[in-house]
Parts: sequence; C-alpha cells; structure tokens
Amino acid sequence: MDAASRSSPATPSSPSSPTSLSPSPFPTPAATDTASGLPLAASSCATAAPCLGDALAADVCRAHEAGLGTDSLQDPLTGVRRRTMLIAGSACAAGSGFALEAQAQVPNPRPPASQEALMATSQVTLTVNGQSQTLSLDNRTSLLDALREHLRLTGTKKGCDHGQCGACTVLLDGRRINSCLTLAVLHDGAQVTTIEGLGTPEKLHPLQAAFIKHDGYQCGYCTPGQICSATAVLDELKAGMPSHVSADLNVRPLLSAEELRERMSGNICRCGAYSNIIDAITEVAGRPA
Repeated sequence: MDAASRSSPATPSSPSSPTSLSPSPFPTPAATDTASGLPLAASSCATAAPCLGDALAADVCRAHEAGLGTDSLQDPLTGVRRRTMLIAGSACAAGSGFALEAQAQVPNPRPPASQEALMATSQVTLTVNGQSQTLSLDNRTSLLDALREHLRLTGTKKGCDHGQCGACTVLLDGRRINSCLTLAVLHDGAQVTTIEGLGTPEKLHPLQAAFIKHDGYQCGYCTPGQICSATAVLDELKAGMPSHVSADLNVRPLLSAEELRERMSGNICRCGAYSNIIDAITEVAGRPA
C-alpha cells in the first residue's frame, strides 16, 4: 500500500457551523434536554451560532453534550444564571408598565399651568410721540416689539433684530437707540419718538422732505431708521458732541461729509443710497448739498 493510501482522508468542516469547538469529554449520543427530556437534534449547535453569537453558542453546545439544559449556563463575568437574568429583566419591564398605568389613573390630576400664568408681566408707561401709553407687557418684550405689536406703530422696522442694521432706530429721551436691543420695562416713564412722531403726510419733517427731494431711499425699508438717526445726528452736532473722526475734541465738529458718514455708519442701506442720504442731511443742516 502506497503512502497516499495509508494517509487518512481529510475530514471536511461543516459549512453550517461558524465556530470550531474543542472535543468534549461528554458523550453526545445520550445528550438530552432537561426541560423536555427529548434527545437533542444534531443541528442544534449549528443553528445556535447565528442567533446567539459564537461564544454563547459554544456554551450551549457543551451544555447539550453534557446532558444539561441551557438554564444551567452562567454569565462568565457576573456568575449569574442566564435564566435568572431573563426573569429579572422581564419583571423590571412589567413593573415599569404597571407604574405608568397607575400614574395615568390618578384621580383629578392638576391641570398644567397656562402660558399666560407662567409669564412675568409688568405695567409700563411710555410717552410715545407725545401721548401717554400704559401697557401690560411680558418682561421679555423689547421696546421694538412694544411699539410694533402692542401700539401698532409699524413705521419702526425690524431688520436684523441684533442691533446691526439700524432699521429699528428711535429717539429715547432725545437720543437715538436701537429699539430691538433694549427691553420696554427698562424705560418706564421715558419719552419715545418714532418716525410717526416726526411729521405727518400733510406736514413733513424737514428731513423727510429732503430724503424725498434727494432720493435718499429706494426700497424704503431702512428709511424710518435713517431719518430718526439723522435727526439725532443734527442734535449731536449742535451740542458739539465729537465723533470718532473729529480732529479736535475741544472744538465744535465741522459739518463735513466724512463726519456725517461716520455718525450714520450704524444705519445700513442695502440699496446703496448713502450719497443721497448725506446730501439730504447736509441740506437740512443749512449747507448746500
């Protein structure tokens, strides 16, 4: 007999078993399941691996070969029987359901508080365009929203709502302010002048007439803030208040285009009518545009 015939044929591995298990000292033919008392199928080890994972499938197969049920398996880290863990987990899940049902059956639960009851409000009195106005406002209400939403003075515009565009400019006690950046409750008793208080369609403010004459606008959205800001600029120049570009802090600033551009720099015109705006302000200030 040649060497090829004397060699033992290779045993093909089972394609259905994903894990190669070490030989067990227990006889497999007599293995029975302790729960049912029935012999275990030969394919139980092969079908356990995809469902349970390789490590757990190996434990299950060894327990079957030893004639033991899977109830005897213990977690390798905690030492707790898997059946015990399953029972405890089921009890926890069932208990949480009972707690939810008991909570839902509480008689006459307290109704949730309304949104109005949760808001802190204050009485605010403002003199707006010469008229006294008393409002009950949420403490978080901005001066801009108080004017637009509560007093319906919609000439003051909400642009960026971050104090960057100047469309919301109004006069507060004679000084210009971005009304979107301040709370109305902070100015109880103050005097506020909006674009509606500067002039009327029948009798325009000089700046309003100059803006029309020099085309100081296109879409007109920023124009109320521009005119309110320009009104304060003229008052600042008359009072001798310097700006960042003033050459001498001890000398009354000159009415120059550079001075006006600096003082109006907080009001953005996306239509680009800046040169016409400067011409309108210059004319009202008493110098030819």
